[in-house]
Parts: sequence; structure tokens; C-alpha cells
Amino acid sequence: MTGSETSSAIRIKMSEGIMSKAATMEIPISSNGVSGTINEDESLEQDLQQVMVSGPNLNETSIVSGGYGGTTEGIIPTSSLKGSQPSSHPSLTSEELSRGLAVEKFDMVKKWGINTYKCTKQLISERFGRGSRTVDLELETQIELLRDTKRKYEGVLQLARALTAHFYSLVQTQRALGDAFSDLSQKSPELQEEFGYNAETQKLLCKNGETLLGAVNFFVSSINTLVNKTMEDTLMTVKQYETARLEFDAYRADLEELSLGPRDTATLSRIEAAQQNFQAHRHKYEKLRGDVTIKLRFLQENKVKVMHKQLLLFHNAISSYFAGNQQQLEASLQQFNIKLSSAASDKPSWLEEQ
Repeated sequence: MTGSETSSAIRIKMSEGIMSKAATMEIPISSNGVSGTINEDESLEQDLQQVMVSGPNLNETSIVSGGYGGTTEGIIPTSSLKGSQPSSHPSLTSEELSRGLAVEKFDMVKKWGINTYKCTKQLISERFGRGSRTVDLELETQIELLRDTKRKYEGVLQLARALTAHFYSLVQTQRALGDAFSDLSQKSPELQEEFGYNAETQKLLCKNGETLLGAVNFFVSSINTLVNKTMEDTLMTVKQYETARLEFDAYRADLEELSLGPRDTATLSRIEAAQQNFQAHRHKYEKLRGDVTIKLRFLQENKVKVMHKQLLLFHNAISSYFAGNQQQLEASLQQFNIKLSSAASDKPSWLEEQ
């Protein structure tokens, strides 16, 4: 064997050895199938993606194509679709934006969790008599009076609707009875006069009954608006005020607890942050307390004005109808600008169209 052949054989054996060694090496594979290692940032990013998908409702959203544990290229931040600047490295920019959005949402979830914990702790402490709460006796008395008034007005509304339904059935019966009398007056010559004036009486009662139904329906509609819109709007503000009061007391208790502890460097920074949170929630609480006070005053004025008009209408219409005073009954509707559509026997009543 020559020297050149020996050198060639040696090179072939070395190549085979290298190939054999490479075939048995362990190659680390990342989540996207590229050789490398998964660093801590990528692991954190995957956890944050899971928070974004299954966490609480947030203001911003992301479109996730790969699901939990998918690639970072599968996440498209919707906030970055507008106003994004072109870059020579689009994949790097997308990863940075995705990571920044994930961290921002993680901070939002963290704040939400801390706030929920503090408020729950404060609520449980109040329920078991261990925690103190801010009390505005005058305002809370007015709120309780509003809730009681709303319950009573709901009872009046329910009874007025029942009266409308029953009286509508009476009017329908009177109409049918009047038609029957009218038919019999034509087929019974010996009782034509008697059937005739009874038919006219029932038709007149039916007409006056429809006029009264118009007044009662207007009364029901106005009470419904007062109870389910005006009062309900005020109670929604009351609920916001009560939530703000609970948050205010929760952060006040947190600040008091920190103030009683040691005064080292770490604690002083936490006390400063707690003081800022306390002042922010105090401002929110005082603002909503003022809003509730104003709404309660306006609601009282509006309630008196509306009920004065509606109770006067209800009284005049009911008394005129049962006194048989048709002119006074129609005048009551004109006084309150209530217009009735012309009723015809072949058309459904206004109540059937509601």
C-alpha cells in the first residue's frame, strides 16, 4: 500500500467516526423545533400567554394561533396593528412587542388580584365584626329609604298592572255583551226597545272604559319609568359608591397595618406606596359620595313632581268613570295631553298592541 492510499484510508476512518459520534449526540430542541435552549424569559412568556388566555377580562386582547405553549410568532398583539413602524428585523420586533404586552397584562392581573384580595379581606373583617368601616349615617339612611321606596313603588306598579289587565277583560266583556244585546234587539221585536237601550248602555260603558284604560296605562308607564329607570340609575351609582367605600376602607386598613410595623427601608417604601393608593381611593370614594348625594336630591325632586301629576290623573279618571261623567273623564285625559287612537271593532285594542 502506497503512502497516498494510507492517508486516504485514515481520512475515511476519521470521517466515519465523526459521523457515528454525531449520530449519537443529544440535540436540545426548543419549543419551535430550532436547536437551542429555553431560557427563563421564554418560559415566563409562555406562562404570561396562559394568563392572557385564561385570566380575567382585560381591555386589550391578543390573537393566539398556537395556544398555550405555542410559538411566539403565533401571537399577534392587536394594539400593535396600528401605527407599527417598519423594521429590518420584523421577527425580533414582534417578539419584543409580544413580551412587552404580556408583561403589561401580567401587571394588570397582579393589581387586580391584590385589589380583590384586600377588598375580600376587608369585607370578611366587617362581616365578623373585626374590621372598622367608614359610615355616613345621613347618606346611608337616605339610601336605605330609597331602596324601601323602590320596593313599595314596585308593589304599586304590580297592582296597577293587575288593575289594567282585569279592567281590560271587563271592557272586552261589555263590548261582547253590547253586541249580543244589539243582535237580540233586531231578532226580538217584542223586546227590541229593552235590548236596544241595554246595548247602548254597554257600548257607552265600553267607550268610557277604553278612555279610563288609556289614563291607567299612562299612569303605569310613568311609574315604570320612575322605578325601573330613574330609581335604578341612582341605585347603580349607589352600588359604585359602596364598592368605592369598601376599597377605601381596605387600603386604609392596609396603611394602618403597615404604619404599626417596623420602619426599615423596605417598609418605608411600602408605606409610601400604600399612602398613594389610599389617597387615590379616598378621592374616588369622596367623588362618588358627592355624586350619590346629588342624584338622591334630584331623584326626590323628580319623584314628587311625577307622582303629583300621576296621582292627580289617576284620581280624576277613576272618580269620573265611576260617577258616569263622560265629559269630565275626557277632560282629564286632555289635561295631561293623553291621546287615544280611534277604536274600531275590527281592530285590536291598544292594550293588545302593547
